[in-house]
Amino acid sequence: MDKGKMDENEWGYHGEGNKSLVVAHTQRCVVLRFLKFPPNRKKTSEEIFQHLQNIVDFGKNVMKEFLGENYVHCGEVVQLPLDFVKQLCLKIQSERPESRCDKDLDTLSGYALCLPNLARLQTYHFADHRPILCVEIKPKCGFIPLSSNVTHEMKHKVCRYCMHQHLKVATGKWKQISKYCPLDLYSGNKQRMYFALKSLLQEAQNNLKIFKNGELIYGCKDARSPTADWSELAYHLKPFFFPSNGLASGPHCTRVVIRELVRVITRVLLSGSDKGWASALRLGPGSQGPCVCEASPFSRSLPHQGKSSLERSGLPKGCLLYKTLQVQMLDMLDIEGLYPLYRRVERYLEEFPEQRKTLQIDGPYDEAFYQKLLDLSTEDDGTLAFALTKVQQYRVAMTAKDCSIMISLSPCLQDESSDQRPIVPSSRSRFAFSVSVLDLDLKPYESIPHQYILDGKIVNYYSKTVRAKDTTMMSPRFKESEDCTLVLHKV
Repeated sequence: MDKGKMDENEWGYHGEGNKSLVVAHTQRCVVLRFLKFPPNRKKTSEEIFQHLQNIVDFGKNVMKEFLGENYVHCGEVVQLPLDFVKQLCLKIQSERPESRCDKDLDTLSGYALCLPNLARLQTYHFADHRPILCVEIKPKCGFIPLSSNVTHEMKHKVCRYCMHQHLKVATGKWKQISKYCPLDLYSGNKQRMYFALKSLLQEAQNNLKIFKNGELIYGCKDARSPTADWSELAYHLKPFFFPSNGLASGPHCTRVVIRELVRVITRVLLSGSDKGWASALRLGPGSQGPCVCEASPFSRSLPHQGKSSLERSGLPKGCLLYKTLQVQMLDMLDIEGLYPLYRRVERYLEEFPEQRKTLQIDGPYDEAFYQKLLDLSTEDDGTLAFALTKVQQYRVAMTAKDCSIMISLSPCLQDESSDQRPIVPSSRSRFAFSVSVLDLDLKPYESIPHQYILDGKIVNYYSKTVRAKDTTMMSPRFKESEDCTLVLHKV
């Protein structure tokens, strides 16, 4: 990339989250990722450079070790002409979702992260001009906590995602509650995984996006986005899954194409393409609670499905979902058990603020930082070291709970073999594929009090909603019993 000849017209808006915004080059397979800040919060250029470098180091030294090097793309920090950044900011402003405009793109430092565009570029060197289909999934937390620190019984029965849905709809974040439950996707049971993926396609929210040759063709920006149109999606997908065009149009065609997409994604998610890597974590099924979330519509349909439908088949240990789940389960104490340990670290830092760097709160995220994460003990010995290790593990676990998985599919030639690159079959075609992980910034230490408060809000609102629903359902029965009178007549 020639930084001296940067033209904002060669870049287009790609997407954004809470902390950063991404633009993609129209011709080359690269993206630039800029940090975002509230209008009144300014950081020095040095602070922004260090922030971005920490993102690169954390991906390279920690997440690559946990997830495997083929899945993680760290990128590099680049410095760009300030005039280019300002013009680019003006160019893309109209494309940004209104709900994301409370923060501004950093136009003062000139620093950004340069990364491969995984919506267009595969991990492997595919032939030029071959169409690329990419599916980006944010699977969220895949387990129910088993920790004895949990004080709300509901948290042992219903997953965080399903509870949070009720609060998000109530506050206007989304229009309706999604049927998606992460525990179904992480179950390894194909029937449950199909149901989870179809639910994501029905109500994508910000948990699913589909790109065709780098262009977003399916996804939801916010509550004001139009309802998902499966027929339009099927129109885009049909050439990939039924290249001979022997399938008629209409509702039946749409269902068949969507079914093919779901089956291919499931096969890819269950595959393990990062050979030779062994996970350092072995938390196992005993570290999590029940394998079924009581709020999942799939589990509620159990009488019709039969009990065998709900069994956890188990994820293959080489697949990315399994590895992601293992990292998520570094949250062994739940936020309720973690928060007192966070307060222990805070009290120490209040007394010795100069020790913040020594404790590696803000980095460096190096080999020594990674090694400390491998201590899976849960017995609190009252030391600062124990508290700090659990706090850092929690931050890494929260990062894994909020990451995205990008699946890239490209139709492959008939003579291509799986020795050259991984291949997944569908009914009428075959795809070369790659899998990558996005959004791997370490969650900030300062966000822990917010997570503690939010956890209470989510659980309390859900409990109140469920109680209100139960009362509404039961009150007519009570009323009937009160109005019913039994009269005995002498015969």
